[in-house]
Amino acid sequence: MSKVLVVSYSHTGTSRQLATTLASLHGWTLAEVADEQPGRGDWRCVLDSLFRRRPPVRYRGPALQRFDAVVLVSPIWMLRLAGPMRSFVAGYREELPPVAVVSVMGGRGAPNAVAEIGRLLGRSPILSTAFLQREVDDGSCGARLHAFADAIHQAVGSDEILRPAVLSPKAA
Repeated sequence: MSKVLVVSYSHTGTSRQLATTLASLHGWTLAEVADEQPGRGDWRCVLDSLFRRRPPVRYRGPALQRFDAVVLVSPIWMLRLAGPMRSFVAGYREELPPVAVVSVMGGRGAPNAVAEIGRLLGRSPILSTAFLQREVDDGSCGARLHAFADAIHQAVGSDEILRPAVLSPKAA
């Protein structure tokens, strides 16, 4: 059985809610990225995304090297990866085992975040998926979230990169 860590950043609580549900499906460990300066306003978050800034963050969780895979759960802001998750990935890139990415968004931007994480890591995530905020809020994301968790188990330890069917004939 592989050891998986779920690391989330959440400004409003939606990504944290999804991460908590994901971790509970398989008894995975949950960790959090937090703003070094709590109470940052929404405009500052927007500017971080627009200018791809890396605000100071704190990681609250166990040593990353203890895990076979890490699932990053983060919101999308202005069609981009949230600044605090950008800071975490850039700061811990050498310590991160293979990563999977879960994006939470209002409508679009998940492919941009996955591509940015790949650039920051210097390698592609093993899996990625996205959920709309309303799917998390109303709970309709349950079946897809469970399927994603099962796919992570299959992907851990594999050198094969799985992509959505729209991008590749090999579906995730």
